[in-house]
Amino acid sequence: MTKLALALLVAAALPLGAADWSDTFIGYRTGTQFREPGIDGTVKKNILQLGHVSGWAYGTNFFNVDMLMSDRNDPTASGNSGANEVYALYRGSLSLGKLTKTDLGFGPVRDISLTAGFDFNAKDNAFASKKRFLVAGPTFHFKVPAGFFDLGLLACHEQNYNGIVGRSVDYKTTYYLTAAWGIPFQMGGVGAEFKGYANYEGPKGKDGFGVETKPETLANLSLMFDISPLFGTKKKVYVGPGFEYWNNKFGGPNHDGPAPATNKRVTAPMAQLQIHF
Repeated sequence: MTKLALALLVAAALPLGAADWSDTFIGYRTGTQFREPGIDGTVKKNILQLGHVSGWAYGTNFFNVDMLMSDRNDPTASGNSGANEVYALYRGSLSLGKLTKTDLGFGPVRDISLTAGFDFNAKDNAFASKKRFLVAGPTFHFKVPAGFFDLGLLACHEQNYNGIVGRSVDYKTTYYLTAAWGIPFQMGGVGAEFKGYANYEGPKGKDGFGVETKPETLANLSLMFDISPLFGTKKKVYVGPGFEYWNNKFGGPNHDGPAPATNKRVTAPMAQLQIHF
């Protein structure tokens, strides 16, 4: 799977400099109800974002990097301040319909792509995670009146590090279902978009503590409103609410009971700002 993912990544990334269209944006989001494993209370986070999506003759590329800054409830390894995390993600897709010059649409599906990508992260808390994550598999692109809705049926493999016990972890390859969407519409004469993603990852074997992992669900939803006319700018400026849901975070089984709670379910509302170029 690793060889397949790397080959697809190289093929998809080759035309980055010759995009037919692109959208680059910077963003900020904040919330006070985030949670981290091993912490009983909630965590406030300020998150800076840089994202880029582009399309070319045979596919698309998506890159995103988040800088996540926690308050002191999620401390650094030294305990002197809140922890910082960098999380980078890339996905590249190659359209099978365009590559073969064949209409692969059927029913509600308009095309099928081969998708591959990676996630990297690093965090300066005591756990000191170093996630290295590869995904590959088919993505189905659905017909929608405007925008997009995609569903990926992928395989994934993760390597990570557990600083609590001081050992690296090589998880089992498992399945990874992912949906992503962006649906634009008008609300009271104001441009708006309902966008987001939802991932469901299967059990991946034992974690660094020797505990069997559980299926993991992560969903991030946003309702963004175009306020560019207020500034008279060609740049698109969006604001709006968001919501993050995370069940069995990092594959650890939830414990939602009284303290000590090792891994509580995340239900975190957010305020968001994006500026698109």
